[in-house]
Amino acid sequence: MGVPAIIPFKPQNPKSRLSCVLTPGEREIFAQTMLSDVVGAVLGAGCDPKVVSTEPFPFLPAPVETIPLGLNETLNKELAGMEGPVLIIMADLPLADSQAIGRVIATPMDVALVPGRGGGTNAIYLQRGSSFRVDYYGASFLKHARIARERGLSCDVVDTFRLHTDVDEKEDLVELLIHGRGTSRKFLEDLGFELSLEKGRVGIRRKTESTDVESSSRKD
Repeated sequence: MGVPAIIPFKPQNPKSRLSCVLTPGEREIFAQTMLSDVVGAVLGAGCDPKVVSTEPFPFLPAPVETIPLGLNETLNKELAGMEGPVLIIMADLPLADSQAIGRVIATPMDVALVPGRGGGTNAIYLQRGSSFRVDYYGASFLKHARIARERGLSCDVVDTFRLHTDVDEKEDLVELLIHGRGTSRKFLEDLGFELSLEKGRVGIRRKTESTDVESSSRKD
């Protein structure tokens, strides 16, 4: 039996900051394709995924448990009774692969934290789930590192591009189109999104629109 992997998910009105490039229906499907990519990576690493969702929704690749609570309340409720190892990983990491997840769960430390951009936490591995409590939102990486120190837990910071890149803004889609390998990238391409190279910057363009949607993100 593999390491349990908890994946929080919001099926209704997800990724609102992508409203400028995706319709509400497209955002819902896109969120589920990213979730599928994460579940595939988790399974590839030998873990046993479980989706914890704010609302019920059909999803075949992994069991879904509906807990209509906030993110912190949901996860801390799950952790409270877990005396063995557990992985918590976010659902919006479409670049995740089994090798990156394998690095996280191979840590010899009590806790492994994977930082996200802007001070977030994209994954947490615990040797004993009940030894920890999560505190997401804001600079959650700093809060989680502090919680580990306060509880006397050894902590490993796993810096990996594949798990560092979460998709929230339209600029993040550039990384997915460049580095993605799964269903999320294919979904965007099927919608007509492609890379746009102008004036030394990389952005995205949606070919199917009469007016291209441009979003510059970084220099070459």
